[in-house]
Amino acid sequence: MNHIKKIRLSLIMIATIALLAGCGNLQNSGLTNNTTGSNSTSKSSSYQITGATDGTQYSALLSNGKYKVSAARGLLTDQNANTFNIDSFESGLTTLSKSEFSPKKYAFQEGQHISRTTANSWLARQSKSNPDGLNPVDNGKTDPTTRNPIYLQDILEQDYLVHKGNTYELSGVAIGLGMNKVDNYRKEKYGAVYKTTISETAREQQAKSMAEKILSRLRQKKALANVTIVFGLYEQAEDDSLVGGTYFATAVSKSGTTIDQWNSVSDKNGVLPVVNDEKAINDGDSDSFNNFKSKVQSFFPNLSGVTAQVRYQNNKLAGMNIKITTQFFGENEIRSFTQYTDTAATQYLPADVPIEITISSVEGMQAFLNRDSGEKTFYTHVFGSY
Repeated sequence: MNHIKKIRLSLIMIATIALLAGCGNLQNSGLTNNTTGSNSTSKSSSYQITGATDGTQYSALLSNGKYKVSAARGLLTDQNANTFNIDSFESGLTTLSKSEFSPKKYAFQEGQHISRTTANSWLARQSKSNPDGLNPVDNGKTDPTTRNPIYLQDILEQDYLVHKGNTYELSGVAIGLGMNKVDNYRKEKYGAVYKTTISETAREQQAKSMAEKILSRLRQKKALANVTIVFGLYEQAEDDSLVGGTYFATAVSKSGTTIDQWNSVSDKNGVLPVVNDEKAINDGDSDSFNNFKSKVQSFFPNLSGVTAQVRYQNNKLAGMNIKITTQFFGENEIRSFTQYTDTAATQYLPADVPIEITISSVEGMQAFLNRDSGEKTFYTHVFGSY
């Protein structure tokens, strides 16, 4: 069963549907079918959770056996050209939420209180026709250094609920604000793309000001008047980045419409091997990866690429995702290469950090290797067919 669990978790991460992962030790983990009457209808609603595992991830709340999608569904995809940003934005906000909303107590649900129409209004520029716009008014200038840029690119809501009696009640909300470090724009429709670089200071000031405005608006909703609201400020990676952005600040509002304290978040994402004379976040980890890369490339000359995404928290390596692209065709070739990769990974890659390695070809994923934090050996799986 442990191997099956690892397969499931790896596939979920690759497919970027991490929020559907099960969560254990919830107070209601044994309640698979709860019903409650509604004030507006005679029909009853049935609530379930997606499952129970080890309590490190959230269980998703189902209503009448169905997963409730976000009220602003599709907004992140429409707003963002870099899918890595979407993944990091969502998973990062979930991680920040765990410090306030323990997965052992809370169930997860996609945001139900900020509609797509409202979110689009907030993401747009402020104007006479859109007074709720959070981005600054268009000052009519088109020069990269004098125009008012678009600071806020994305808004994400996540809801957290607790089991009470025969139902689930909203107890917490997390709001992520995706802030641009570079605003890409055109001076004319279909024209050349220009860039306005936004300073760290301006980005942080704008983000914190927008968070307070959003907090004030959310508190006006009856359902959100007294719940705990967590804010996460996210720096978007550029459109051509091979890794997503990171959160740089977080705050918690227990009540009221002001935020008294912001806490810095020290996260960094990077790509290995480094290119264009860029500097690695950590030289030792970069050398370890390069040694691993050289070793696996010596197995067969027809590897298309070996790259890694690395994540650092408080300047310490927190995880590594490696992608190996092959041109292999035979299952025995893949099986032998997977065994060889396992040996090389154990020998060269950093210890005591979670590492996931996917081996893929144009036909799709062919094998994967996974090692959780604290484990010494990799679990491997080769996909076969009949």
